Amino acid sequence: MNRSRNLQRVVLLGLAFSFVAVLLAQGPSDKKLLVNGENTGGTVLQAEGRFYVDIETLARITSGTVSVEPTQILLTIPTSNSEASSPETEGVLSKDFVSAAIVALADMKEWKGALRTMITYGLAVDDSWAQTYREQAETSLTQAAVEASTNADRSALQLLSNEFAHLAKWESDVLADRKALNSAKTLDPNALQDDPELTKISNCGRFLNKMLVGRTFADNPSCD
Repeated sequence: MNRSRNLQRVVLLGLAFSFVAVLLAQGPSDKKLLVNGENTGGTVLQAEGRFYVDIETLARITSGTVSVEPTQILLTIPTSNSEASSPETEGVLSKDFVSAAIVALADMKEWKGALRTMITYGLAVDDSWAQTYREQAETSLTQAAVEASTNADRSALQLLSNEFAHLAKWESDVLADRKALNSAKTLDPNALQDDPELTKISNCGRFLNKMLVGRTFADNPSCD
């Protein structure tokens, strides 16, 4: 059995050397191998209209490994998920998440606008009227959570959830203040403009909108 394998190896090596000799006889191997404009240090042999590259050179270029067996040569080239691991795409938000998140952010903006208008002009003294706006924003936020599929998506979702939580707290606080006034009089237009919590919510909303349009995750103190 061992003698047979040794004979087989000798035959394979003989064929390999014969093949190389034929290639060398075809002409000089003076063609350099360049990949993406970079000189790899390897050369290319041409024979009968075909080009051949040394397998070890190919393995080196691709960070692969070569394993020589009696009847075959194994070239293993590592694979990776370039979109997930590449520094250029690591913070990129997925299209489906961005679409859902933009809807959620728009619903929050509508909720905030309706709340601000009704409170300023004394159109409500309890939070029953705001339920529809709040529930719609919550439904949209849930859909955005379903679409979050990457680490960048989940990080952005956290900021979006913070915006929702801040908005819900602000609604509760200002409605409590309206009840305490027990009056249908309009508020000073500057009262809400100078509200630090509302300012923070508005700043976060503008930041989130810009981030989602750019499809690249970033953080901002206003959304903490």
